[in-house]
Amino acid sequence: MAGNTSSDDQSDSATGVTVKPVVNAVRILRFLTASGSPERAADIARELAINPSTCFNTLRTLVAEEMLDFDPLSKTYTTGLGLAKLVEHLVTQGQRLDVVRPLMQEFAAAHHVTVTLWRRMGNDRIVLVSSETSPGDLRIDMAIGQRLPVLMGASGRLFAGKLGLDEERLRAAFDKVRWARPLGFDDYRRQVADAGAKGWAVDDGYFSAGILAIAAPVNDRAGTMAYAMSAVTFRGQHAEAEIEKLGQALRKAATKVGNILF
Repeated sequence: MAGNTSSDDQSDSATGVTVKPVVNAVRILRFLTASGSPERAADIARELAINPSTCFNTLRTLVAEEMLDFDPLSKTYTTGLGLAKLVEHLVTQGQRLDVVRPLMQEFAAAHHVTVTLWRRMGNDRIVLVSSETSPGDLRIDMAIGQRLPVLMGASGRLFAGKLGLDEERLRAAFDKVRWARPLGFDDYRRQVADAGAKGWAVDDGYFSAGILAIAAPVNDRAGTMAYAMSAVTFRGQHAEAEIEKLGQALRKAATKVGNILF
C-alpha cells in the first residue's frame, strides 16, 4: 500500500528511525574489518543473516562508493581505500604527521636537504610542526615548535599570497620583519606573486644568512593552504636550474602530503 514502509526498510527504536539498508552496510563493513581477509558475498550473507540478494546489492553499492574493493578473480570483497580515508580523518594531527614523516625522510635523503612542515597560526605567525634531515649530510637542524612571522621565509611568501591583505597592510606586516639581508618591499611583493604563479617559493638568504629555502603549499580538500612544506639547504650548493627542479619536485611531494593529511 502506498505510503507504508515495511519492517525490512526501517524500524522504530529508542533513538528514532533505523534504516535497514544502512544497518546492513554498517554490519558488512564491521564484519570485513574484523575479518581482515577476503570474503565471498554468499559467506557474508550467511554469517550476517542478510538476504543474499540484498547483501549482493549492498556490496555492489559499497564497492561503487570505494568503501570496499572487489576481486573479480576470486569474487571476494575486502575493505577499500575510501574506508581507510574516512578513518584517517579521525586520528589526531600528531598521528597524521607520523604517517607523513617517511615521505619527508625520503625526500630529504633523495635531495640532500632538510625538510620542514610549517603550519599557519592565526594571521601573524607560522609554527614548525615537523622536521626531517638528510642522513649522512651536513645537517641544518630546526627545533619543532619554532615560531616565525607569517611573511618570513619561503613558506611566508606562499602564506602572504593567501592572507588577502591589501598593499598597505601587507607593507605594515613586512616592515615588522627582521630580514637577514636587505630586502625591499617591491622585491618581496614580486617574489610573492612569482610564488603564486609557479606553485612554489624561494627564500635566498633573507630568512637566515647562508641558507636557501624552497617551499610548496600543502592544501586541504577544499584547496585552502593549511601547511607549507619546505626544503632547506645551504646557499650556493645548487644552480638555478637545479633549484627549479627541486621546486617542482617539492610541489609534487607537498601534494602527496596533503592527500595524506586530508
